[in-house]
Amino acid sequence: MATKTISLLLSVKLPLVQTRRKYSVDVVRKLIFRQLFDAGSSTYTYLLADPGTRECILIDPVLEHARRDFQLVKDLNLNLVYAVNTHMHADHITGTGSLKLLAGCRSVISRRSGAQADIFVDEGDYITFGQHRLKVVSTPGHTSGCCSFYCAEQGMAFTGDALLIRGCGRTDFQEGNPETLYRSIHTKIFTLPDETLLYPAHDYKGQTVTSVDEEKRLNPRLTRSLEEFVDIMNNLNLSYPAQIDRALPANKVCGLYDVPQDLKKGL
Repeated sequence: MATKTISLLLSVKLPLVQTRRKYSVDVVRKLIFRQLFDAGSSTYTYLLADPGTRECILIDPVLEHARRDFQLVKDLNLNLVYAVNTHMHADHITGTGSLKLLAGCRSVISRRSGAQADIFVDEGDYITFGQHRLKVVSTPGHTSGCCSFYCAEQGMAFTGDALLIRGCGRTDFQEGNPETLYRSIHTKIFTLPDETLLYPAHDYKGQTVTSVDEEKRLNPRLTRSLEEFVDIMNNLNLSYPAQIDRALPANKVCGLYDVPQDLKKGL
């Protein structure tokens, strides 16, 4: 399958300084980065922007904070080009539909997610904004359509609900499979450079970021054998997600199912 690159502008590769002694703006291009939070679902939303072109993306926006996120985009004088979801969420309604109306951006999600979007991505595709790009890494197991997004240049990855800080996503609904999740994390995320910073879609203990090295050494589930991991995941006995009956129908249509009434006028 040919690799696709999603971009509104052609990226021009800048010359790199040939040195390993220190980083410079020529080696690591500057990135505007914000980590935002929804207390109701403990969801992180990420804003990434190119300070040169002012193009930006949002990863995993939440409906209740769509206006907050759009206001931040305006405050920073940015142009929102993509609202990206790591998967079809069950614990909150995506803010993508509202952001499409507010900002005129396009929605992006995995082709295997089961959700509607303007653009579908597959393993090995790239999402480009200005001089930056994220590589799409398929990491199913929590759901069959989960993706992580890796920026090698910045040494960071966004792992969605696949890998959390000292934990991982549940595997008891939405075509979840513990064996698939274990293999996804070990072969797709734990094979990234150890110093890679990992930003999850959720955290329930007040932590904000981890690393490949930390999780390989300290994750209490994923340091176990495959058989032990499967047994742990099959016996979590978690409660039914509080918002799943409301969230899934909305997220299947890019969050447009539950867009606030004042924004629906723009449909």
